[in-house]
Amino acid sequence: MRIETERLILRQWQDGDRPAFAAIVGDPHVMRYYPATRSRAEADAWIDKMIAGYAAGTAHFMAVERKSDGALLGLTGTANIAFAIPTSPRVEIGWLLGQQFWGQGYAPEAARASLAHAFDVLGHDEITAFTAEINRPSQRVMEKLGMHRDLAADFEHPNVPMGNPLRSHVLYRIAKPDLT
Repeated sequence: MRIETERLILRQWQDGDRPAFAAIVGDPHVMRYYPATRSRAEADAWIDKMIAGYAAGTAHFMAVERKSDGALLGLTGTANIAFAIPTSPRVEIGWLLGQQFWGQGYAPEAARASLAHAFDVLGHDEITAFTAEINRPSQRVMEKLGMHRDLAADFEHPNVPMGNPLRSHVLYRIAKPDLT
């Protein structure tokens, strides 16, 4: 599968993406809203998990490539939520880009294309997004996408240890646009 936007290509992962992805997820500043950075082996396992999720139809996280130079910017896509949270639908959208690509509108551009794919091709009626409560940059992207915070659905992330400042999560939603 391949999705193109004005400046980006969203595509399947390739072995050549592994070094650049490892650099992205090994960067402490990029990963400051995750419990830890990832080693090269962990980054490779993450790519393998995304490839397997795509093959199984449970995830559609794609590599984000810049058209102008072929640079791997990071990832975006949707996936079934694989842990207990107090909400439905059980599908999330997410993104993660290398620090040098921030502030250029790439995250919203890629995420809009992922949302269109989720609604138009995968047939979802609503998509959620969540992040640590302290992660204002991701919340701003959610708001740029037209997502709205659901205060009643905020939750404590079950995979983040108690007492960790990343445990409290906010949840945003967006419904499929009614074009009739």
